[in-house]
Amino acid sequence: MVPAWVSALAGTLLVQTVCAFASISVPVLGPPLMERAGLPPESIGLVSALSAGGICWFLATGGAMLGHFGPIRTLQMGLACMALGLLVLSQPLGLLGLLGALAIGFGNGPNTPAGSQILIRTAPPAHRTLIFSIKQAGVPLGGALAGLIVAPLVSSQGLSVTLGILIGTLLLCCVLVEGFRALDGEKGPPQPGWALALFQPQAVIAGVRTLRAHPSLPMLTAVGASFSLMQACLTAFTATFVYSRPGTSLEEAGRVMAVMLGASMLGRILLGWAADRMGNALRHLGVQALVSAAAVTLMVFATTVQSPGLLYVSAALVGATAIGWNGVHIAELARVAPPHLVSGVTSASSLFAFAASVCGPLLFIPLVRLGGGFGAAFHVMAAQLACLGLVCLIVKPPAARA
Repeated sequence: MVPAWVSALAGTLLVQTVCAFASISVPVLGPPLMERAGLPPESIGLVSALSAGGICWFLATGGAMLGHFGPIRTLQMGLACMALGLLVLSQPLGLLGLLGALAIGFGNGPNTPAGSQILIRTAPPAHRTLIFSIKQAGVPLGGALAGLIVAPLVSSQGLSVTLGILIGTLLLCCVLVEGFRALDGEKGPPQPGWALALFQPQAVIAGVRTLRAHPSLPMLTAVGASFSLMQACLTAFTATFVYSRPGTSLEEAGRVMAVMLGASMLGRILLGWAADRMGNALRHLGVQALVSAAAVTLMVFATTVQSPGLLYVSAALVGATAIGWNGVHIAELARVAPPHLVSGVTSASSLFAFAASVCGPLLFIPLVRLGGGFGAAFHVMAAQLACLGLVCLIVKPPAARA
């Protein structure tokens, strides 16, 4: 008989990978999408910011929806919402088309709280961080597939066909996930007001209050927001940064993204395994932040001097560290949260992380235009991450309340 945690991991990993494949395909498609819209290349950051805003919307107000439908049904609804968002984004609707980016983000939002709710019930405690990290490895796995597949597909089939294939993939996954409905477990009482809760500020306040449940949660939330700020800029702008070099093709930019995100997939698993053995997840994240900042600086240098070999090596190091943090972070949030608040705590902390994802591209764009280009903007983002890493190493972790 297959252990429950294996089914839980398989189902959540499938959804995480497909959602990442679809969402990360959007910045990979950035140059042709922005060209069709008549906007400068860095405007892809607006799409990324709106998508992150959609994720924030769900994390802030979607708790009642998750409680009403259960985690698996909510994941299915998220997949359908992402498909609708891509359909809107693929149409020549001008600014109205940007609502598609908001829908893509909202549909992507359930992955963290729903996945945590499923895995925390089934994962063996001795391997919990590793299992969470494997699930989170679906993000870079989907991103690596996007980098390898999407750019060549656009070159051979065109932008509209490529977006159609992405929409079909999301809908197929929605059907396949029906086989995991048993993982929903026992749901709470029906919450008929879940739709209204999506538009009520009180739901945001109630969610944020769950971060008082353990004294480590504020610092964990801060370092998660710092990593997320860096990651949002890397996923939104790396392909465009590389593509901006003279003589560089969109396919090569996609390959750099694939290397970066593929290394992140392996990094998340290895870092999760290491964190299970180190025990001090906050200190682990502090060291990782410092290494990540150095890796981003190296990648900027490699891109500037046009050294392909060094660029691929540095992109892999960036992926393994700066985008490899998420599994350790979410597992630690789930570990310190009271069992009945796991989904609430992960939603609230992730809300701040994705709020940083909104701010990252919006800050990055003026830094590019006024502060010396893509390289200078990446240096600023690396510096803020290094500062949070130092804080994690200097500040003594607070003791749990009695």
